[in-house]
Amino acid sequence: MRIARTADARRPDVQWLGRVRALRASREALAVSELRFVRMGFGTEAVDYQVAWDEQRRVHAARFADEVPDTVLLLEHPPVYTAGRRTEDSERPLDGTPVIDVDRGGKITWHGPGQLVGYPIQKLPRPVDVVAHVRRLEEALIRTCAEFGLETTRVEGRSGVWVLGDPVERRPALGGLSLDFDPRLTDEEFDPRLNGPEYAPSNAGQRREDRKIAAIGIRVAKGVTMHGFSFNVNPDNKWFDKIIPCGIRDAGVASLAGELGRDVTIEEVLPVVERHLRDVLENADLKPRDIEKAPA
Repeated sequence: MRIARTADARRPDVQWLGRVRALRASREALAVSELRFVRMGFGTEAVDYQVAWDEQRRVHAARFADEVPDTVLLLEHPPVYTAGRRTEDSERPLDGTPVIDVDRGGKITWHGPGQLVGYPIQKLPRPVDVVAHVRRLEEALIRTCAEFGLETTRVEGRSGVWVLGDPVERRPALGGLSLDFDPRLTDEEFDPRLNGPEYAPSNAGQRREDRKIAAIGIRVAKGVTMHGFSFNVNPDNKWFDKIIPCGIRDAGVASLAGELGRDVTIEEVLPVVERHLRDVLENADLKPRDIEKAPA
């Protein structure tokens, strides 16, 4: 008994073309789909840094292949110091505390309890405008802080989100010294770790100096971003005192809870960060980086 064949069955090339078109359509759908959030673990389920790094690379490869949509991994880490490619030896812990060297930009920082970490893995037009991506992450966190009643901003030449301090002339004297004798003004190698707790990064608020509440360090490979931001919600900022955070010697660190003067939890902050990230990243007008043509 003969079985009648359809036209497609007689034409393998038609079947193949149909599968290609279906795959192309699914990839195009991924390219414009909603941002996906993955909450990896918090508190007692905080995620080891190496585990999260491996997951970033797995999702990065899947995003490059258009197998998954743009994805933001959100989590807490157990206490760990990580150093970006530009970290200098003089910025690492003086007591030999282990540091994980990573492939992101930026310098050394700390991750740990009370800090919300986000790794946006997003496909962007090439050549990627890295600065624009960083500005979008900053914007989402600035909006988050504003929703909690804290005014934050950017500082020219320094990535991340900042709480501005008082003008220099209005800041309290340090160690009984007038500002004219502040060693940081004349000593480029000044090390706050060797000069007493009054210079510690965690005390920048008491000194009324600029202080970073969210750090940003990213990497872009094959047009897809990795790494991201760390947002100090309610950590023990004394962890930063062992290092020169982000290689910056004349400013410090802040937390949302510390600046507001009340307890704030990651559970409370998490949905707000997600909402603002979604709004900023999904509605961004993504463009490749402008490349100036060399003169003929």
